[in-house]
Amino acid sequence: MTVSASSDPRVEVLSFDQLDGWATDDHAAAFTAFQNTCVDMDDPDWQAMCGYATSNPDPKAFFELLFRPVLIDDGQEPLFTGYFEPELDGSRIRTARYRYPIYAMPPEAKRTDVWHSRRQIIDGGVLEGRGLEIAWVDDPVELFFLQIQGSGRVKLPDGGKLRVGYGGANGHVYRSIGAELVRRGTYSVHQVSAEVIKNWVRRNPNDGRELLFHNPSYVFFREVSEVPAHKGPLGAMNRSVTPMRSIAVDPAFVPLGAPVWVEKDGESPLRRLMIAQDTGSAIKGAQRADVFFGTGDQAGRAAGRLRDPGRMVVLLPIQRAYALAPEATQ
Repeated sequence: MTVSASSDPRVEVLSFDQLDGWATDDHAAAFTAFQNTCVDMDDPDWQAMCGYATSNPDPKAFFELLFRPVLIDDGQEPLFTGYFEPELDGSRIRTARYRYPIYAMPPEAKRTDVWHSRRQIIDGGVLEGRGLEIAWVDDPVELFFLQIQGSGRVKLPDGGKLRVGYGGANGHVYRSIGAELVRRGTYSVHQVSAEVIKNWVRRNPNDGRELLFHNPSYVFFREVSEVPAHKGPLGAMNRSVTPMRSIAVDPAFVPLGAPVWVEKDGESPLRRLMIAQDTGSAIKGAQRADVFFGTGDQAGRAAGRLRDPGRMVVLLPIQRAYALAPEATQ
């Protein structure tokens, strides 16, 4: 975690009594998710905590004994959104139905900061015939949203499943097509969701295709089918993420692997201890998080509806917490 001086965030060490709903959460579920990635945290203070976690302590007591809640406020409006693992219909070979490719990253794209745009890749055919296709799917709109999510599963005709994970990008800045529809006056901010956008693109195939090109960013994938089907997709720590216990954060403010207390407001308030196990190109800021909802359409609908305020409080090892806010020790 690097909290830069230029961002000048406000840092405050809290007590666990100041966390709304802390006493009634399922700390054991959060503890299990924490154990999944703590082994990959390199700093000595985190390694010591992970070692202690193997002694099977009481989960709630474990967090209260070794951590302190730290509120980091960079002045940006807090925002919680949701993400999920899409499940698409596809094939390992191209057919009349399955004709939209999921590409692996070409070597030359890895050697440059900015490569061809989405339009150049799709309309220009720069990747055709190079053997970079991991699979073919039947819906270009779902493929577009697979790239936004960064990972997903493909259901094959024989009943098997193929899982893909983030394999790189073309270096272009991500531009939201939902925000573009709002700018055009097609929808208001509160009307826009993934399902609304998908339906609009399908109702307007020509204009919809052009709308997708509004986002020049293009994501490549890699096959990660070694991850068991019953586990979640790989997050930024290269471990499976857990539905409703894993969040994507900005690692400039929140260290990957850290527990984070989430107080999400809105129509369905949420008070829960989660683990920062993923990142995302749109997840920027100390009070910005993306909640992982799971796999498939139902998870996707729930994730797409989430756009709520609240606050998040990161749990840091005691010495690290007071080093960030030394006045709290006075």
